[in-house]
Amino acid sequence: MADPRSEEGAERRRVWTRRTSLTVRILAVNIIALGLMAGSLFYLDSYRKQLLDVRFKLARAEAEIMAGGLAETPVGGRKALFERVSSAQQLRLRLYDAKGALILDSDRLSGPAYTFVDPASEGFLLRVARKIDRAMDWVLGTPPVPAYRDPPADRVGAWPELSAAHATGQARVLLRAAPDETPVINAAVAVGVRGEMLLTTRNARDITQQVRDARGTLGIVLAVTLLISIQLSLYLARTIVQPLRALVRAAVRVRLGRDREVVVPRLPERGDEIGLLARALSDMTLALRRRIDGVETFAADVAHEIKNPLASLRSAIETLEKVEDADLRTKLTGIAAHDVRRIDRLVTEIAEASRIDAELSRTQFVAVDLDGLAGTLVHARAERGGDDGRAVRLLPLGPGPFVVPGDPGRLERVLENLIDNAVSFSPPGGSVEVTLERLADHVRLAVRDEGPGIPAEAREKVFERFHSLRPSDEDFGSHSGLGLAIARTIVEAHDGTLTAIDRDDGKAGACLLAELPVEVEADE
Repeated sequence: MADPRSEEGAERRRVWTRRTSLTVRILAVNIIALGLMAGSLFYLDSYRKQLLDVRFKLARAEAEIMAGGLAETPVGGRKALFERVSSAQQLRLRLYDAKGALILDSDRLSGPAYTFVDPASEGFLLRVARKIDRAMDWVLGTPPVPAYRDPPADRVGAWPELSAAHATGQARVLLRAAPDETPVINAAVAVGVRGEMLLTTRNARDITQQVRDARGTLGIVLAVTLLISIQLSLYLARTIVQPLRALVRAAVRVRLGRDREVVVPRLPERGDEIGLLARALSDMTLALRRRIDGVETFAADVAHEIKNPLASLRSAIETLEKVEDADLRTKLTGIAAHDVRRIDRLVTEIAEASRIDAELSRTQFVAVDLDGLAGTLVHARAERGGDDGRAVRLLPLGPGPFVVPGDPGRLERVLENLIDNAVSFSPPGGSVEVTLERLADHVRLAVRDEGPGIPAEAREKVFERFHSLRPSDEDFGSHSGLGLAIARTIVEAHDGTLTAIDRDDGKAGACLLAELPVEVEADE
């Protein structure tokens, strides 16, 4: 059993998607993807660490090489070596004796190898870049770097890296920050065996610049991508949301019924799902209008058809109260009984016509053998004498099979109505032919009579409800005028057609032709 609390939680989580417009959702999906892509900006911190690691190794190697050179250089030549290396490498070199006192400083010999930048003198863009650096460090939780300061008394003990290198005999590298927050790399190493120590200092501003350049390039790419993504998202939203809104407005107007001629846009230029939806809604609206028109017309026709026998019945009953003549009373009673039967027949046929569509929409079709169905019906009519002396013959044309998918009861009703119509128009002693013919993809059922035929201009009208063109000698009111209309409704519900044509054998009479699709055989 599902947990109601989990279902309620899932429902609450879906609320925002129901209340958020499609445009916002499309933008959100694209911007979130870009946001994840923008997270790559933070990986520039690892790029900076890699650059610092390389520089640490380089600083250690430079210090060790310089220490080796100093150990091999006579004392008198050390100043020249300091000046040459400091100037060429922009590297500050300091040499301390065994007692920790400073004995050589390249800045004092040949001037500063580099100059720290005063943050107050930097332009606006550099100040912004530095604030971005701080923000990135804060977001990533980067440990603060101690500021670089020259000690008041420049001795070995004033520099932790020198003290550590002196104690361990191994080169040590330490990072500090210049006033403009660029890296300052100190490397300390022992010189020779006399206890002297060397300290190299470099302001690696290029590392900061490389990281900023990479961040700027990536930021520009992301900004351009974001703009393009927003434009594409808005374009996509317009191509989806605007036609959907137009369809919604049209559907609302159709529902409210304020505009009879509301046109649901079909969007014929669109071949995607929106176009399919638009055309489906348009077709559905047209079908709905036709159905509503049909219901209105049917209601009007019903009222008209029932009024006639009701008026006759009312007149007969009102007159019956005033008539003393027994023969006339008997005649009026017969008229009233006839009108009651007519009303009963009308109500029955109307109810049948009204529920056909609904029932067929829920019916599960099965394979129906029209030959067997027609044979049983023709035999049953002959047994009960329901053809008024007309001969009804079943003539299959060809071996068949004559199997169609459908509702057996409803297809029997079609055949019954067609035969009833043919019998009513055929002269006494005439015949009615029922033929079946199997074609490539459908079965043709034809019912031919020997009556006067149907004029070309009336061949569609005979399928209208309450059509009243009947034989002159027929008892008035014996037919409701719904038989052929019901038959066509059932045939069309089976994806077939029912039409009226002339007989194809040159004889007088009409031919009602029903064509039904054959049963599709399953692949073995």
